[in-house]
Parts: sequence; structure tokens; C-alpha cells
Amino acid sequence: MTLPVGKPRLTQYAHGGGCACKIPPGELERVVAGLTGPAGADGSLLLGGQDGDDAAVLRIDGGRAIVSTADFFTPVVDDPYDWGRIAAANALSDVYAVGGEPVMALNLLGWPLDALAPELAREVLRGGRDTASDAGCPIAGGHSIDDPEPKYGLAVTGIADPARLLRLDAGRAGLPLSLTKPLGTGVLNARHRATGEVFAHAVDTMAALNATAGRQALERGISCATDVTGFGLLGHLYKLARASGVTAVVDAAAVPYLDGARDSARDGFVPGGSRRNLAWVSPAADFGRIAEQERLLLADAQTSGGLLVAGEIPGAPVIGELVERGRHVLVVR
Repeated sequence: MTLPVGKPRLTQYAHGGGCACKIPPGELERVVAGLTGPAGADGSLLLGGQDGDDAAVLRIDGGRAIVSTADFFTPVVDDPYDWGRIAAANALSDVYAVGGEPVMALNLLGWPLDALAPELAREVLRGGRDTASDAGCPIAGGHSIDDPEPKYGLAVTGIADPARLLRLDAGRAGLPLSLTKPLGTGVLNARHRATGEVFAHAVDTMAALNATAGRQALERGISCATDVTGFGLLGHLYKLARASGVTAVVDAAAVPYLDGARDSARDGFVPGGSRRNLAWVSPAADFGRIAEQERLLLADAQTSGGLLVAGEIPGAPVIGELVERGRHVLVVR
């Protein structure tokens, strides 16, 4: 399916799309080195330090914690309503990824007023509102600027039980690794941007909330998880294994992919962010005989991907395990 003739293609108004437009992970770590806040003398900042957790978590009184995150990006699809849905789901995912429940959000909008009609911006905001409503999270205003590139996302506030969090540093040897959404949105979005082809199944995957997966992880006593977004499966798994002091072993044949993802990678629709992700993790990885194309798919820069959980939850395939730290932080077989 392709877009109707004459309809503005939002992806053509930005240099990159979705989470693939993130600052490369290695470069970002160098930029923020030494700038992340300490936990504080009272230990109230539970998450949000040097490990780069998905959201910040601050303990308050009454056995409660506040969760805070912000996430926005340039258009990942051309349909404004779908872009709004996807961007909202992606931002809300950060709260679910640490075991929280979103309670309020604020819009973050950049819009090229001289290039795109404000009615399109309204559709973006409507998509974000509808997805946040599905999450039971009201959007209470926000902030907008006139920007040469369109950008949209949310700043989200949530709540959590400080004794029941999902953390990057809580992985232990012997735990299985489960993935709740298939990979491939990066290469499919790159194909969409280049050709105008619409992949409805990829849109549905990106717009789906991770609320159920986060709740199931907590119900099963799981304490280690992250979501898979711009740094790809390998990048986010590298951060988890590094923070936990273990080695992550991935069974490449067990990793699920969206229909068309392999064909898109074969045809060369690979985002620059995916290549940068692979370059970042390669010095710490043992890929054995895994081919370059397979490595790129495992490092594919995802937008609004699933949760990567150190444990098992219903319906999520097991794609590997954590083992005692060895020579490499990542091993792919």
C-alpha cells in the first residue's frame, strides 16, 4: 500500500525518523559522562543514574515513588495520526519498562509552521491523546515551538512501588531473556521513508502499549527489564548486561521479526542508527559465524519496541539467557 497522491509525506521533512534519529549511544555516553546526578545522601533517587535506565524513579513518602521520563522524535511514518499514536506509546513505554504506571503526560511538539499545515499537527496531537487515553493517562497541555523539522513526543509522570521496580542492574546469571515484540521496525520504517510503502502491521506493533508486559513482569516477581528502542536489541541488551555484571547470550534463530523485515534489510533499507548501534556493541560482542545482515537486524534501531525481560512472561518468546560474565558482554549464536 502507498500513500494517496498529494498528501504531505511527513518523513520527508526530517533528516531521520523515529528512534533511529537518536544521538549514537557511544557518543551520547561520552557527552553525559559525569553529568548524571548522584543518588543523593538519602538514596531517594532509585533509578536515573549512570546505567541509563529507561526512566528516573524518585522515592517519596508513604512507600511510593515518582517515575519521570521524556521522549520525542521526528516522523517515523507519514500519517500524522499514526505518528502521534506511535510517539505516545514510545514515551509511555519508558514508564512501563521500570515497573511504573503512567498518571499524567505533557505534549512536546516542534512544528514547521511555514511548511506544514497546523491541521496536520492537530492530527498528531489527536493520535497522542488517544493512545495516552488508552493508557489511562491524561495529557495536561504541554509545550510547542516553531521548528524546521517536525518533532513530537511526551513528558510522562508515573507512580511505582519502590520495592517492585524493573531495573537494568538486576540481571542474574541463569535467567532467561524474553522479548515481547518482534524486531524490524527500523528497516521497515526506512523502506517506508524511501518508497512510500505503508506497513500497517509495523504501525500496529509500534502503536501497541507495553502496559500488559510490564504488569506481567511485576506479577511474576521479575526485577530486571528494559525496552528496545533506538539502540536496538543488542544495544539495550548490552546496557543491561553491563550494568548487571553478566554476559548475555542471544539465540539468533529464536528472535522474532516482523514480516518483510529481512527482505528490507537484504534490499539495503538499513537506518544509519542501526549501523552505529552495531559498531558500538561489536568490541564487546562475540558474533561467531553470524552474518553481517543478521547482526544489523539484531542491532536495528527500533521505534516503540517491546520489553526485554530477564525472566519469562506469557506469550513472549525466550531469545537467550544471562550467564556468568565471560570474556564478552554479548554472545550471539
